[in-house]
Formats: sequence, structure tokens, C-alpha cells
Amino acid sequence: MNTKTKQLRQLLAASEMLTITGCHDALSAHLAEQTGFPAVFMSGFAVSASRLAMPDTGLISFGEMRDQGRNIANAINIPLFGDGDTGFGNAMNIKRTVREYAKAGFACIMLEDQISPKRCGHTRGKSVVDRDEALLRIRAAIDARNEGADILIMARTDARATHGIDEAIARCQAFVELGADITFLEAPESIDEMQRYCREVSGYKMVNLIEHGKTPILPRAELAAMGYKIAVYPLTLLNVSIKAMRDALMGLRDEQSPSVLSFNELTEVVGFADYYAEETRYKP
Repeated sequence: MNTKTKQLRQLLAASEMLTITGCHDALSAHLAEQTGFPAVFMSGFAVSASRLAMPDTGLISFGEMRDQGRNIANAINIPLFGDGDTGFGNAMNIKRTVREYAKAGFACIMLEDQISPKRCGHTRGKSVVDRDEALLRIRAAIDARNEGADILIMARTDARATHGIDEAIARCQAFVELGADITFLEAPESIDEMQRYCREVSGYKMVNLIEHGKTPILPRAELAAMGYKIAVYPLTLLNVSIKAMRDALMGLRDEQSPSVLSFNELTEVVGFADYYAEETRYKP
């Protein structure tokens, strides 16, 4: 068994709510681990932005997402959640995506019911497949898991934006019946909708907390009391890194010294000290 998948199962079985942060590359994930986060979430929005400088509208490919995840997984010792978008094709594509994400080192893959090309759950213009197609996608993913892919399946619905909260809840209930490990009702727009989801859907549930997004950002104790098991902040690191880079660039342009780490601190963060220590073992 993938030890990170086992770690994730243990974290989910614990009594505490699991708080995780988004990441977009190996360094951001490494920093999250150093700070004490028990797991990280590779956001499709963040990877598309950082790797391509393009929006999360289905432009990034399966191979690019898998390879980014492999690099992240290799850099950390904590479980990695991965955005699998719509699975990159039909049921057979979905099964391959699940297997390859497992091989890359992901502990959990998120799959959604949007029509391809998909887009960020808090942006305009979303559309979803019908319920039967949504269930078929998750069934294919679960089959891949049951056939040996060592990975958890998170089933996501974006139906709240297109069909309303009742349909979104009904889809999550059906995902649980199929055997999904975690459900994720994207972008509920009120506390009442969040409470209904937690009350009416069994199993592990995730809440997506995007600054200035559609879902209320509540204290974690309140989210746990509702019944959420996972709280993810998927875009915070990308957001603050963009702001910091902009501020630094404007400072450099105007001949003002930006606030930076010392060079020793910088080399420590990226692993020079560990590298030098190991390197000495191989010197004659």
C-alpha cells in the first residue's frame, strides 16, 4: 500500500477535522509540510496559473497535471490530494487517470461532473453533465480503485450553480452509495446550504474555502460542528505569492529594495544544507 494513502486514511479516521492548503508546485508543498500541515491539495487552478499562466478552463493536460503531481509527491512526506478535473475523457480515460495519479504518488484524486472543458468552480459559465453521466464517471473511478489503484476517490459536483442545491445534494448522496471515499459539493452559497449538505449526505465531506469566493469562510470549529471533515484553502498560497511577486517587481523597477530572506535562509529552504550533508558521504 502507498504509505501516503494509508496516512490519509488514518487522518480521515481521526476525530479532528483535517485542514489542508493548496499547492501549485513542489516548493509550495514543501513549505506547507515544513509549516506543519498534515496534507496538501494540488489545485488545478493553481497549477494552470503557475505552469501555463493560463486560466483553469480545461487548457492544462492530463500529462502536465500528472507530472506536476509526481514532482510534488516526490518532494513531501505527507499525503497529496490531486485535482483530476473531469477525468480527461470517457470512462476508460477516467480509469487510466486514476491509475496514473496513484502511480505518481497522489493519495486522493478529485473528479467532477462538469462538461469538458471544465472551469474553476467559483467562476462564471459552468455546465454539468446529467446525473447518469456524473455517476458513470465516479463508478469508473471506483472500479479503478477497486481493481488495485491505491488511491482514494473524491467525488465532486458543480450542480449547485446550474441545477440548485437539491440536485447537488442528490448527486453527493448517489456518489456515497456508489462507494466514493469523500464527497465535495462545490460552492454552496450560504450557511444554510452548507448545513443541509452536511446533514443530508453521509461520509467524509470537504469544504472549499476561497478568499472572496462564493462559499462563506467560517471558523474551522464551526465547520467541524456542521459535519465537514476536510477544510481546504486551495488558492491562498498562489494568491499571496502573486501579490508578493508583484510588490517585489514594482520595488525593483523603482529601485527600492524588496523585503527578502537572507541568502542563507533561501538556500536552507530549497535544501542546500541537506544536500551538502549527504554529498560528504560520497567524497573520497
